[in-house]
Amino acid sequence: MVQAYVLVQTEAGRAADVARDIAAIDGVTQAEDVTGPYDVIVRAEAGDIDALGRLVVARIQRLDGIARTLTCPIVNI
Repeated sequence: MVQAYVLVQTEAGRAADVARDIAAIDGVTQAEDVTGPYDVIVRAEAGDIDALGRLVVARIQRLDGIARTLTCPIVNI
């Protein structure tokens, strides 16, 4: 199992809608709208790194209102 934080920049005024839409996606465990350089922070999980990439590219990035994402996989050191 791979887990990651996905930092999302949205179009102006869209953070709450985007967070709600992302929260409904399978594999997303949490989605919160926040203040700062990113508008939404998402915690997601998938079976492996390739499945995580597909989740971000095929499901999250395609939503209306998203300008950019940055995916940060969680590591256990």
